[in-house]
Amino acid sequence: MKEKSFSCDRATMQWSLFLLLLMGQCVFITCQLYKYHFIKEQMSWDAARAYCRENYTDLAKVFDLTDMRRLQDSAQNQTEAWIGLYNITGGDNRTWHWSLPGEEYTENKTCWGAGEPNDKPYPENCVMKSEKCVDVSCTQKYPFICYNETMKGNKTFHLNETSVTWTQAQNYCRQHHTDLASGLDQIYSEEFKKLQNSTALWIGLFRDSWRWSDGSNFSFRYWDMDSFNDGLDNRTCATTLLERSGRWSSDGCDQRKPFFCYDDKLILIRENKTWEEALNYCRQKHHNLVSISNPEEQRWVQERAKNASTPFVWLGLRYSCTLDFWFWVNDKLVCYERWASGGRTEDCSMSAAMTTGGQHEWVSQRENETFNFICIKH
Repeated sequence: MKEKSFSCDRATMQWSLFLLLLMGQCVFITCQLYKYHFIKEQMSWDAARAYCRENYTDLAKVFDLTDMRRLQDSAQNQTEAWIGLYNITGGDNRTWHWSLPGEEYTENKTCWGAGEPNDKPYPENCVMKSEKCVDVSCTQKYPFICYNETMKGNKTFHLNETSVTWTQAQNYCRQHHTDLASGLDQIYSEEFKKLQNSTALWIGLFRDSWRWSDGSNFSFRYWDMDSFNDGLDNRTCATTLLERSGRWSSDGCDQRKPFFCYDDKLILIRENKTWEEALNYCRQKHHNLVSISNPEEQRWVQERAKNASTPFVWLGLRYSCTLDFWFWVNDKLVCYERWASGGRTEDCSMSAAMTTGGQHEWVSQRENETFNFICIKH
């Protein structure tokens, strides 16, 4: 599939729609739902957070490697800068995460072996799966299974029989595929079971006590293990080492450094409206109903959706009976999809909504239903 990029003006959006009809090509439009700002002035972590909250949204949070590249591109010739990650020290504050960005951890006792996770005889923050899940030290070595997903949702697994540490396994999967196998749907799938064949393997489950400043549940971590100190010696705030591929380290929060802020262009409207009413509201008071073109944007939108008061939130995705395909209201092409199984109904007067709980997948809804919705700000 060929990829082309265009700016966000209306003419090029209409041109992209024409390309879809003419050639079936996938056109990625370079609008952003959020923007990073590099601040050269050196401040402590707390002062930097206060500055970002006053002038933008908050200290920068990072969804994946794409965001890391954006940070690096906006701060040339700099060595180190604060990001919005900090450590709530203490073992009881650790939280389980899946390594794959966007995959949320929910407590499920059926995954764990008897008495697990037991955290003995020392902190055990990574998970190995044989018949059941077991928490072990991240420095132990096991083979592993990587997960790969294309923009169109094609999913494959890849077994690597080399025994490495959990961090090495994660790095390999992110470099050559998408990530370590993550989520119960993946590790209980028939494809995974065939590759595992009762072998003890790393999976993408880990825990730590690091939190994002704005309260987001982003699980992405990018530590430089040579310099990382996991909250010890009061090094409880995170920095990005821009000269070391953006890898992260930790430092005392009172140290003065430049920093990254982010500016969020999404706003959740907690009013119940039909799809047409939601579209008109967003266009009159903001910019438009939200469109989603990649996994990063999906993750940022679902963070907003969690706070809705309805079981779904409207998206700017509508089905055309005349043309017999789905299209975004800003004329973006549907290059990325997140439909729930059986959730897509192609019928007149149908638009897409995101579930506000669970996996935040898309489902078709009649346009006369009333839900909360998410707008893009100007």
